[in-house]
Amino acid sequence: MNILKAEKQEMAIAALVEGSSVRSVERMTGIHRDTIIRLMMVRVSQNCEEIHDSTMCNSSCKTLQVDEIWCYVGKKQRHLTETDNREELGDQWVFVALDTNNKLIPSYIIGKRSAENAQIFIKAERLDNRIQLSSDALTAYIEAVELAFGSNVDYGQIVKSYEAEPLGAGQYSPPQVIGAEKIIVSGIPIKI
Repeated sequence: MNILKAEKQEMAIAALVEGSSVRSVERMTGIHRDTIIRLMMVRVSQNCEEIHDSTMCNSSCKTLQVDEIWCYVGKKQRHLTETDNREELGDQWVFVALDTNNKLIPSYIIGKRSAENAQIFIKAERLDNRIQLSSDALTAYIEAVELAFGSNVDYGQIVKSYEAEPLGAGQYSPPQVIGAEKIIVSGIPIKI
């Protein structure tokens, strides 16, 4: 069995953390890209998840913002075929809960933008106090927050309105926010 030496593993991980692509790490280290991906996916990600789960218990976060970041795996959703595994390929979302005071991330999940994943993502057991929670208008959050916290949360949603799609020179720039509506969902949210 061929085992990659610890120094080589550290070199590959350090390069990845610095933002190098898998192929550039392959060129720099001489480690095959499949080995680099296995190192990332199996060793590093599992260890990071274990550390996160063991250290982010009974956190005293006060103000959390939750949001999702869009990405895709393999190919964009519109390019999927009938034979593609739609759970693993196409549009994926990185759900992130961020404590606005100390920048801790008590919860995260990667998956489809579904009610099931929203419920897995919203975790009251990681917190040891009542929190102020704000989210966008994803309707799946309302039920997930109710299931996780009951009435023991101050929860509000911020619904943003954007300008029409820009044309011309700035057409690839993100649209400007032209308004925001604050909706109280539960409790008495102060900072939404």
